[in-house]
Amino acid sequence: MRSGETHSRLKPYHDPDVDTVVNGIMNGDRHMLSRAITLIESLKPEHERKAHEILDRCITKKTSSLRIGITGAPGAGKSTFIEALGELIINQGLTLAVLAIDPSSRQSKGSILGDKARMEKLAARKEAFIRPTASSGYLGGTSPKTHEAIVLCEAAGYDVILVETVGVGQSEVLVDTMVDFILLLMLPGSGDELQGIKRGIMEIADAVAITKTDGDQSGIAAISRAEFEAALRMLPVKHPVWKREVFLTSALTGKGIKDVWENISEFFTAMRKENILETRRRKQLNSLLYTVLEEMLKKEFFSHPDVIASKESIERQVLSTEISPFSGAKKLIEAFIPRR
Repeated sequence: MRSGETHSRLKPYHDPDVDTVVNGIMNGDRHMLSRAITLIESLKPEHERKAHEILDRCITKKTSSLRIGITGAPGAGKSTFIEALGELIINQGLTLAVLAIDPSSRQSKGSILGDKARMEKLAARKEAFIRPTASSGYLGGTSPKTHEAIVLCEAAGYDVILVETVGVGQSEVLVDTMVDFILLLMLPGSGDELQGIKRGIMEIADAVAITKTDGDQSGIAAISRAEFEAALRMLPVKHPVWKREVFLTSALTGKGIKDVWENISEFFTAMRKENILETRRRKQLNSLLYTVLEEMLKKEFFSHPDVIASKESIERQVLSTEISPFSGAKKLIEAFIPRR
């Protein structure tokens, strides 16, 4: 077969319109959901306009989905834990979306995006949708468009949405503006690291699960549990109606996974009973408003012709110490918004 013949038989690329994408998402079409998430992550202006139309339509769909953030120390086995928890959730007749955030290299801007491969069993389930996303150097432990992806997954009808963050750090607290319940995963023997764990991540945790507590780790895990329980008692109460617990778990044996899920379910029952969940969701929408606004302003600023024209000169002046970075920043602002 000649190359021309091969080309002529290829199916032409079709870019679906907004109606097609939205209807597909609403009907649970995973392919259209993936296309929409790709659009919201794109930096192309034409994709951004289309993505905003899709989000405007999707956000009107009211759902009762459970938003859960899972964070933890590197090596705590977040992906393995999520797979075990996800299997349990699906076996209870629920559908599950997993937004797995992978760290991006600041040098190459690349990301391994290996979570889908690590969650092999879960990825094979038709009830599960797994979307690995690069953090793109974003400091929130999530990706720049995680909140928007959550909105799309809810419109697609997923009962439970799990957001796996990059790892423990002060910046991880941003996930608290997107989800309702946060589970902190720690390793046995990590009680000694409590001083190194930023207070913020402990304060936003709604429960702690100590992972890999099977075999020889059981004794150390029991000590770690007591240490984390003591640490949680010293922190301010996050929700007046909720007492945070520490669980011993093993994704390999299934130990404690059911207990964690029951705890999460009890949390949502308590939050709904006190109308806390609805109030929290409104705050999250408000947070998203200003996050998007800041992003738009930043984009407008750096694409402004006067900023582009003066940027290089001002950078040179700063680097040669002719002016301070503070004065340089002020000059760029004045290029963007001239004094009247």
